[in-house]
Amino acid sequence: MVLLLLLPCCWGQLPGYEVRVQESVTVQEGLCVHVPCSFSYPGSPWSSPSELYTYWYRDGDNTNRDAPVASSNRNKTVKRETRGRFLLADPTTNNCSLRIIDARRSDSGRYVFRVERGGSVKYNYQRKKLDLQVAALTEKPHIRVREPLESGRPTQLACSLPGACEGGRPLTFSWAGASVDSLDPQNLSSSVLTFTPRPRDHGTSLTCQVKREGSQRTTQRTIRLNVSYAPQNLTIGVSFRNYPGRKEPLLSGNLQTTSLSILEGEALRLRCEADSNPPAELSWFWGSPGLNATPLSSTAILELPRVGPAQEGEFTCQARHPLGSHSVSLILSVVWKAVPQAGAVPAALGGAGAVALLSLCLCLIFLCIVKARRRQAAGRPKVRGGRGMSIKESTLSSSEVPQTHSSVPDGPPDQASPAEKGPLSGKQKELYYANLTFEGLKPREPRGQEATSTQERNDKLHR
Repeated sequence: MVLLLLLPCCWGQLPGYEVRVQESVTVQEGLCVHVPCSFSYPGSPWSSPSELYTYWYRDGDNTNRDAPVASSNRNKTVKRETRGRFLLADPTTNNCSLRIIDARRSDSGRYVFRVERGGSVKYNYQRKKLDLQVAALTEKPHIRVREPLESGRPTQLACSLPGACEGGRPLTFSWAGASVDSLDPQNLSSSVLTFTPRPRDHGTSLTCQVKREGSQRTTQRTIRLNVSYAPQNLTIGVSFRNYPGRKEPLLSGNLQTTSLSILEGEALRLRCEADSNPPAELSWFWGSPGLNATPLSSTAILELPRVGPAQEGEFTCQARHPLGSHSVSLILSVVWKAVPQAGAVPAALGGAGAVALLSLCLCLIFLCIVKARRRQAAGRPKVRGGRGMSIKESTLSSSEVPQTHSSVPDGPPDQASPAEKGPLSGKQKELYYANLTFEGLKPREPRGQEATSTQERNDKLHR
């Protein structure tokens, strides 16, 4: 009978003794872990509550001579390697939870829970043990951001390492990023970062790096900042649909007006752009937008298929945003095309052609006349003797003079012809003759008629 009562004690299965604990726990090196645990044991009216103690031992250690890794009895010495790192909860509430600070790779192993109360209760809970595994540090820091970040408003960001706890090995923090490069280095070495975001900080990277004291191993996390800011750099872009390759540079301004001259009939596309976060609501208005003004377009694009008198004036792009609104205006001036009258162009072209043809004809006539004059002058030199008469000179030698005698009936008998006066002197060997041509006179009468006319003239003179 006694042996039957001792068997459950040897096997750890005495009635009323029970422990509830997670059998397998993993923690990263340098971090902390809390292992929840509760237990029960048979009560005894002769036991005092102040005499209840709890312990955690390494599996395989002798509980009578080896030191525990954790103890609720301050008079009980614990192992040096776990001293101050393995902590037990208050056992009076049947709490056997184990807290491990700054876990080390050497802490890996199995552990057994033991309870002692006076001299009547001394029990090892062998049936259920704790399996602890300490892994390499791979945990990344956590960055807590108070969203949303607003441009110009100071804010705080907190960096923490999950699993780290108070009382563990101190951690060293550092911040890096374009948004915090100009901050005080002391501020950058704290787990809490205070800074004032700017519009240019939106989308930039911010890194928190954590390093354990006495270790060269670090871990870090990088986030991208989401900074809200009002519209800025409001711009208007102009593109010509008739000429896809032609684009005007962006016309920009802050609450200013820009002018642009456009040829009548052009097809335009006006594009409004605003730099803001979150994106602003863009609208186009005719003139200055009022409170209840109806927009020409509720998008960033305004199409003008054909620019004419109706489109001449001021167009305003407005960017609405929760942090503020801005607008920019474009004054469109239309340049009118010169429209020629009907038939004017053909008539002008015809007149120009006629003038050109006439000029060409005159030039040809002039050239022909000049050539004819030159040929005439080269073939027959002329000496002008008077009106209606031309003289052609020729030179004859004495041998070439014809020996002819003309008898003049009415002339005196004693006058001899030049041929009868004797031989010519040396200076008179050459004779000059002139051929006279009288233009516009009557043709010469026959020889008989000429003699009769001469006789009649002589008779009249004698009378």
